[in-house]
Amino acid sequence: MYMQILIVVVVAFHVLAGVFWAGSTFVLARAGGVGAEQLARPQLGAAGVAVIAGVVLWILMHAHGFHRAEAVLVLGACCAIAAGVVQALFAFVGTLRPRVGVGQRVAAGLLMVTVVCMAVARYV
Repeated sequence: MYMQILIVVVVAFHVLAGVFWAGSTFVLARAGGVGAEQLARPQLGAAGVAVIAGVVLWILMHAHGFHRAEAVLVLGACCAIAAGVVQALFAFVGTLRPRVGVGQRVAAGLLMVTVVCMAVARYV
């Protein structure tokens, strides 16, 4: 029973952080990056929480083996980590700052792949 409660709590952190991260990224991508400076730290914080919670979920639920579902989840995780790296670079590297809208669009595409991977993993 305690394991189920732990999984529910970790899933809640993963989903809530991921929804904020992906949602704000999609909005900023559509807005051309306007307002990205104000959201850079909250986005990267949410990215960190989502990734850490994802690692914990992997350990709790997928450490038993590696099948197609796990391969799909790994693809999604790699895309999420790449999105976070892109956002960090475009937010904090001075020479890339003028192109923050491009970074948000790239990150949005990567996070879209991530969300699709999480949605379909149990069905592959």
